[in-house]
Amino acid sequence: MFILVPNQLTCMDIPERKDLQGANLIETNFQGANFEQADFAGAKLEGANLQETNLQGANLQEANLQGANLEKANLKWAKLHLANLQEAKLEGANLQEANLQGANLEKANLK
Repeated sequence: MFILVPNQLTCMDIPERKDLQGANLIETNFQGANFEQADFAGAKLEGANLQETNLQGANLQEANLQGANLEKANLKWAKLHLANLQEAKLEGANLQEANLQGANLEKANLK
């Protein structure tokens, strides 16, 4: 398991490691990071800043993204099956061919 202190990590601190399954990344700032094909399955990303982040093809199945900022994020082909996106900000996000089956989008902003 990968555990981080909230707000203590920036996108510059992430090495080539892309296996972040089950990681505790609550309120972490990843704005503009490249997580193409990364594995965030079951990760805790509540309130995280993923604005303008490249998550193309990323695995976010069962991840908790409640209240996360995903504005202008690239989620093309992302796997968001059963993800919690309650109150997430998704304005301008690319959700082309993303799998949102069973995802919770209650009160999410998709404008």
